[in-house]
Amino acid sequence: MMQAARAPSRASLLALGLLNFFLADARDGLGPFLDAYLSTKGWAPMDLGLLATVGGVLGLVAGMPAGALTDRSHAKRLLVVAPVTLITLMSFLCLAAPSRWMVFSTQALAAVAGVLIGPAVAAITLGLVGAQRFGQQLGKNESWNHAGNLVLMGGTWAASVWFGLPGVAALMLVTTAATVAATLSIAPGSIDHAAARGMAGADRGGDISVSEGGAVARPSSLRALAGNRPLLWLSLALALFHFGNAPLARLIAQQFAVQMQRPFETTAVITMVSQVAALAAALAAPWLLRARRAGPAAVLALLSLPLRGLLAWHFSAFGMIYPVQLLDGVGVGLLGILTPFMVERLTRGSGHFNLALAAVMTVQGIGAASSNVVAGYLVMRFGYPLTYLAHGAVALLAIAALLPALRGLRAGDNNANRRAGAAMGASAASDA
Repeated sequence: MMQAARAPSRASLLALGLLNFFLADARDGLGPFLDAYLSTKGWAPMDLGLLATVGGVLGLVAGMPAGALTDRSHAKRLLVVAPVTLITLMSFLCLAAPSRWMVFSTQALAAVAGVLIGPAVAAITLGLVGAQRFGQQLGKNESWNHAGNLVLMGGTWAASVWFGLPGVAALMLVTTAATVAATLSIAPGSIDHAAARGMAGADRGGDISVSEGGAVARPSSLRALAGNRPLLWLSLALALFHFGNAPLARLIAQQFAVQMQRPFETTAVITMVSQVAALAAALAAPWLLRARRAGPAAVLALLSLPLRGLLAWHFSAFGMIYPVQLLDGVGVGLLGILTPFMVERLTRGSGHFNLALAAVMTVQGIGAASSNVVAGYLVMRFGYPLTYLAHGAVALLAIAALLPALRGLRAGDNNANRRAGAAMGASAASDA
């Protein structure tokens, strides 16, 4: 019999928070700064779109194997430490020799490595706190993450102004070391690996712990996940949203970086504005994840995109980035919390939470990756404003796909409440 993991200590939960704080910089390497930097080196929007698409496709191929590995592995901390270290190394090589073959090869390796991080952090979180506290902890994780983005984007801007490219590289090295230290500070004995994969009966929060007849529920097959229609609708909705949303911040960064010839400072300002709104969304998570509020919050997140596209289409001055990126923070910030929360609810008891989350993220990534080349073509053919408008309109289709997923989520919650009520009634009858 597997020994139950110990309850997480305050130190482990603090380490999880710090992991999310520093991961905001370490996970993405150069992240949005790469596009702005390469734009000043003469790269065209179509070439940058191709670079993003290649990385996206490789990430998609590795996505589901990464989720399956996370479900099975008990070395979940290593699944964070190793990719973060590799991504930083690839970023240094890219800055040192920004030739075409070096950029494509290093970013390809970084894309594959980065796929492991999301499922690993979600699994560590679920394994530490259990399903009942998962939504609350997701909000805390995102608060730490967006706060990290704000602080570290500001740090990157300052480093680029005062020290240039060497300052940006030094900051990357510091955040990588801090991420590794925070990850290793999470006590491995506090991670319940059965709960971390979504197994029924392994939840610290006290959900139904046994199946009928008293046997602990076993993992479901992949076929059962494929037959989970609400999960499929959720995947489609997220794919459509990210098809429309993924290129916008990159295109805005490219447009104004070329105009102003200050790539790092411009991208820092653009990204920091969205992180303010994302942090606010994360802080509101405990209120949003209560009963009946997750669905409206998801619709609100998707509605942010057409408004964003409309504003970016209509206004061409640099000041338009403030409302546009605030809407980006609201949409992406809410979905960053709601996506793993809804996937956990839709797959609870299956034993394949991380695989399901990776599958959803893979489908979502298909939308994001396929949009980059499309956006690059639209910019070259019609210009930036019409590209913003076209991509924003895609979210209307995403909302239509989301509604069946929300009906499934409500049905699952109602069934869980009935099972919990029946279990409490049976317990009361037994005590009597």
